Amino acid sequence: MSEYQYYEFAVIDRPLSRTEMAELRAISTRAVITPSGFTNHYEWGDLKADPGDWMRRYFDAFVYSANWCSCHLSLRLPKAVFRKAELASFVHRSVLSIESSDTHWILGWTLAESEDYERFEEDDGSGWMRRLIPLRDELMRGDLRPLYLGWLAAGDALRDDTLEPEVPPGLNELSPAQQALAEFLAVDPDLLEAASMGSVAATQQYDETRHLSTWLATWQTADMQDVLKRIALGQGQEAERQVKSHYAAWLKTQRPTSTEAARRRVMELRERTQSAAVTRQAREARAHAKCEAERRQQREAELRRIMEKSEKYWKTAHDQASRGSASGYEQSVRILRVLAEGYALVAGPEAFERQLRRFLVPHAKRAALLRRLADAGLWSG
Repeated sequence: MSEYQYYEFAVIDRPLSRTEMAELRAISTRAVITPSGFTNHYEWGDLKADPGDWMRRYFDAFVYSANWCSCHLSLRLPKAVFRKAELASFVHRSVLSIESSDTHWILGWTLAESEDYERFEEDDGSGWMRRLIPLRDELMRGDLRPLYLGWLAAGDALRDDTLEPEVPPGLNELSPAQQALAEFLAVDPDLLEAASMGSVAATQQYDETRHLSTWLATWQTADMQDVLKRIALGQGQEAERQVKSHYAAWLKTQRPTSTEAARRRVMELRERTQSAAVTRQAREARAHAKCEAERRQQREAELRRIMEKSEKYWKTAHDQASRGSASGYEQSVRILRVLAEGYALVAGPEAFERQLRRFLVPHAKRAALLRRLADAGLWSG
């Protein structure tokens, strides 16, 4: 099997300039390059650039996937969104990394090695950016759940006596993007359920218009004038980034936070994971039993309908057997299997055996048919 690597970069706060697109094109002649991003895949080759450098210079998001069961996500956020102390407790060198430039944080989530070979054989990486990029807006609003998921993805690499980071609200009701991140990083669902037991409920979905009005009331006249001046000077994109950053920082202050007392040791999480696994298995067993019961009911209803027209099915089986071909015998045996199941439900196996003897009178010399019936367990001679 050949090597396969997928690279996708995206810009959010501003489009790429023509100069920047030309710089990227000089590195890759095959890539799809637009003002909104860069996409390419490689077999045997590799990107002749440092993705980290590109994140610092050009892009706000990066998704990487390789068919040796590894993947990576990077997001770049304005530095005003978080203080370093807020991020530090989530860092784990094997999964979640945090870098900084003068103006931005660059957060990176990595799945270094997965045992889900089927996933990476079937997944070409192209769908992840769309699913994961909303995480950036969530982080901009101060939502810590993506960071907690990164820490949790470290799994077995976490020491028993390690204290978990702040447990963010709403861990048991992840957004679609956060669910995608848990899938991307192969977070143990039982460990996630155990961790969510220490999370308070998220606040109800807020009214955007009402929040904006409340936020605008906190602005000083000088701040508003500064934004308007930037717009008048043709710096509209910079003004928009300033406003969004200011709004995101304010939104973060409106979110509830957990108390220090709610934090647990990894050993406790692992103990709760075992309990969560038992609960999940019982839940899955009930769901499976329910599905099986519904399937049996549907099958029994279908068999009863067939038995109401059993003569028609016997005739069809006879006609297929009379063809004297392998395909005809196989079709006949398939019909007889259904009839055997129907007779067992409504009349008993003895009634089927009597009908089968009558059926075989004109076909007694068809050795190939008898052999197939014997292999199917319908006839013992």
